[in-house]
Amino acid sequence: MEYLLLSVIGILFLIIFALSAKIYFLRRSTQEIIDAFQDKLAADTNTLIDISSRDPYMRKLASEINVQLRLLRKERHRYQQGDQELKEAITNISHDLRTPLTAICGYLDLLEREEKNESVRRYLSQIENRTEALKNLTEELLRYSVITSSPKLNPQRMDLVRALEESLLSFYGVMQEKGIQPQIVLPEEPVWCTLDTEAVNRIFSNIICNALKYSDGDFYVSMKKDGSITFSNTAQNLDAVTTGRLFDRFYTVETSHNSTGLGLSIAKLLTERMGGTIIADYSNSRLYIHTKFTTCTVPAIDSCD
Repeated sequence: MEYLLLSVIGILFLIIFALSAKIYFLRRSTQEIIDAFQDKLAADTNTLIDISSRDPYMRKLASEINVQLRLLRKERHRYQQGDQELKEAITNISHDLRTPLTAICGYLDLLEREEKNESVRRYLSQIENRTEALKNLTEELLRYSVITSSPKLNPQRMDLVRALEESLLSFYGVMQEKGIQPQIVLPEEPVWCTLDTEAVNRIFSNIICNALKYSDGDFYVSMKKDGSITFSNTAQNLDAVTTGRLFDRFYTVETSHNSTGLGLSIAKLLTERMGGTIIADYSNSRLYIHTKFTTCTVPAIDSCD
């Protein structure tokens, strides 16, 4: 009887050991699939998931995931191809529009020198305004295609406070024309970041331009010592829904007839390329745009002995 009991216990131990080993190898195979799946999603590669386990069910799971990876890779390439074709089309159209626009502007300049009555002057003024708007739209499209086609940036150490000051100063004339007295709160000491200077200037320029375009008469800018910045203005013509789409490519608010809908899209693209974040929210009839760059150095706090 005792021998039989020992035999049963031994068999149970063997079963437990076999199950434990099975569970261990299944967990290892699962982790291999997870790691490989994450790698395949992060990198555009033709390699597929391969696991060390000989378990038929785990290998079938890996095989089914590989099928979906092939489909995903195919759709990704199709999207990238279409996106590249769109960028090339935008570039070509922008270049093609430049030549006739230059000619139109030249003829308008010649007409300005001719004798004309009040009605003709009024008509010419409208033509000049529309032509200038079309020139601006064409240039914005061209800048967008260049930025999206050139992912390389040149990060270097720069003072973010000074960059923002210079961007704000460049819009001083526009603010005066609109009767806007900006409220600006910036750190007294420099905020050093490792960023692409040209990209930062483009980001600030696009955000400020957007704020002044939709502002109802005010503009507020605040930067903290960690480099986080908030741009804010009253905008009665916006709401939470339109605010959520401000960064969408080619999206424009109905009240903005001369906009391409690319300014904030470019700002978001450049910010994220440099490892930063940019978000917008709408509260109490005010639009807030928050930016944060992760490469900024927080100044050390002096300690008193």
